[in-house]
Amino acid sequence: MSDYQAPLRDILFALDTFCDLDEIAALPGFEHADRDTVAALVEEAGRFMADVVAPTNRVGDEVGARLVDGEVVTPPGFADAYGRYVDAGWGGVPFDPEYGGGGFPWAVGLVLQEILTSANMAFSMCPLLTQGAIDMLSHHGSTEQKQTYLPKMITGEWTGTMNLTEPEAGSDVGALRTRAERAEDGSYRIVGTKIFISFGAHDMAENIVHLVLARTPDAPPGTKGISCFIVPERLVGDDGSLGERNDVRVASIEHKMGINGSPTCVLSFGDDGGAIGYLIGEENAGMAYMFTMMNNARLSVGLEGLALAERAWQPTLRFAHERLQGRAPGAPRGESSPIVEHPDVRRMLLTMKAYIDAMRALLYLNAASMDRAAHHPDPDVRERSQELVDLLIPLSKAWSTDLGSVVTSLAIQVHGGMGYVEETGVAQHYRDARITSIYEGTNGIQAMDLVGRKLPMRAGGVVADHLGRMREVLDRLDGELSDAGVQLAAAIDATEAATRSVLERGAADPSDALAAASPYLRILAVTTGGWLMARQALAARDAAAGARSDDERTSLEGKVAVARFFMEQLLPEVHGLVPAATAPAAGLYAVDPSVLAP
Repeated sequence: MSDYQAPLRDILFALDTFCDLDEIAALPGFEHADRDTVAALVEEAGRFMADVVAPTNRVGDEVGARLVDGEVVTPPGFADAYGRYVDAGWGGVPFDPEYGGGGFPWAVGLVLQEILTSANMAFSMCPLLTQGAIDMLSHHGSTEQKQTYLPKMITGEWTGTMNLTEPEAGSDVGALRTRAERAEDGSYRIVGTKIFISFGAHDMAENIVHLVLARTPDAPPGTKGISCFIVPERLVGDDGSLGERNDVRVASIEHKMGINGSPTCVLSFGDDGGAIGYLIGEENAGMAYMFTMMNNARLSVGLEGLALAERAWQPTLRFAHERLQGRAPGAPRGESSPIVEHPDVRRMLLTMKAYIDAMRALLYLNAASMDRAAHHPDPDVRERSQELVDLLIPLSKAWSTDLGSVVTSLAIQVHGGMGYVEETGVAQHYRDARITSIYEGTNGIQAMDLVGRKLPMRAGGVVADHLGRMREVLDRLDGELSDAGVQLAAAIDATEAATRSVLERGAADPSDALAAASPYLRILAVTTGGWLMARQALAARDAAAGARSDDERTSLEGKVAVARFFMEQLLPEVHGLVPAATAPAAGLYAVDPSVLAP
């Protein structure tokens, strides 16, 4: 047993409210994804992940992955759980039926990914990296490459990796040095070193399909000279059988702050003359190909923030009800109160829950917009949906991963001293969450992407449409939601002014936009969260009027209360960030770095 259970009621509410499952199921190819089918699928996933995957979380942290005689050994229980995961077919649910996938919407796949990641984030890294490799090959692989690799990767029998980072080329991918030389048979010989490769080697699958960025001898410098290659751990015969080991070895695995069950490998390619690789698409197009999968990858990393926040929330709420300490206001003298009755603990719990609901709303909306952008029959809807995806991706990744650290830290705080010791388990979630704001482009890079690429879309028209969309909900915020509506209106006004400032000053001096990037991203994300929580409040209020049971009504009324808390107490953060988002870059350079030395 574990302390995690999938929050099915919250998940289905978010799917209904922010994805509109009925509309998604009406899109071409998704007719089988009706609400009842999806609900049954999510329920079964929740049972499987709680029973099979979640119990491996603690041992994964305590034992970790190990390098033994040049081979990576995963923690006890990982290989068995992964085998059962493959047998159940969970990895293929959102992928192309032509290659054995289930053909479900990406929004449904994201839900399953949330449950898996909450169950064990370190374990989930293996399917997550495989998902990215599948996405890349689906878009850019040749017919032969797809037929060779996708069926086994979609089932999970073979796993995948993405090999970008090198010792001297972190976020600056254009500085990579791994080289690829063409052989007479049309394949390539890959030589170089890659670092930070999650599940770059392990004992859970019979083959690992590495996607490797490298340079051909006559490639131009920088990102324009990067190509992408398939480098299987074991070579694949014409009949699909596995052959000899490729020239790839594990040089070491990292000793990390968290996600200890996930082997983060240093991989050496070509120590014995060159690893055999196969070019994807055309030479020098590798970075362009990578960008086609970037939105999905960044959404998935943002989801890790939500998943760990949910995993930390559940035991924290139980602890707050069970832990007796002090006397709460109004409690009988001589009796200790559950700490949930203390105002400051109640504030922390509401903050955790409000952020979790807001993250889930944002991420699910983003995934559903991806489905519309890819499958809606109306080209105008596809275009507008893709614009919304592009705008929301930096928020989904950066804000959600920042909040993952905030919420898991609050979990420790609610536990008090017991949270700081490892025995209670909540410290692991905080340690695991910290990497997420670094993955897939640090959050500073997400902010730069927002102000440099996304705000200027359609000359500012895309963000203007988004602000207008948020204003549409204001007229409905009446009655007990009136004060929340006032706060949301003020936040939208502040966000609009900050947006105008960033666009105008950035056009004159890009340094000003870059200096404003991180606080501006937070402004737009928090305001978007407030808009989504307004939608949550309205949907829950309407549904509560027709609730079929007292339990359902109580749950929906709780949704309204949590949304109000977000809009009335968390949303005003926007106003404190405006000065930082509208200040010129000169303030960052007013002090010489040498003055900061001790």
